[in-house]
Amino acid sequence: MIKMATAKITDSKKLVTAFIQKLEPTLAEIVEALRQIILATDPEIGEQIKWNSPSFHYTGEMKAFDPKEYKRDIVVVNIHKGYALLVFPTGANVKDGFGLLEGEYKDGRRMAKFYSMEDVAAKGEALKKVIAAWLKLVDK
Repeated sequence: MIKMATAKITDSKKLVTAFIQKLEPTLAEIVEALRQIILATDPEIGEQIKWNSPSFHYTGEMKAFDPKEYKRDIVVVNIHKGYALLVFPTGANVKDGFGLLEGEYKDGRRMAKFYSMEDVAAKGEALKKVIAAWLKLVDK
């Protein structure tokens, strides 16, 4: 089993916080709310800046795997003009009976768009359920 190296959690948290604080206020509020939902879903979810965006990953023990399979990466927040796009690199593995995930890409990505705090409120429970479903698929 491979356990994720314990990086300086406070440094990662500070980097994500700094990233969010640089956003336009309305978008910053949306991204911060999404961040809180994601982190509250499970204590083994960590955060970092990866691919130049806030990224959330599984920090627990896993069987060995090829890093290019992105098995640890849960979701990445991509910032667009007027909305936050959540990209689930392996989202196609999740059976989304919650109506959150969009798109069917050959590489296995799925996505969810959040345009407002109303979107966050309306889709927050579905986001938690998708992440919880993803965590059940982790090869421990």
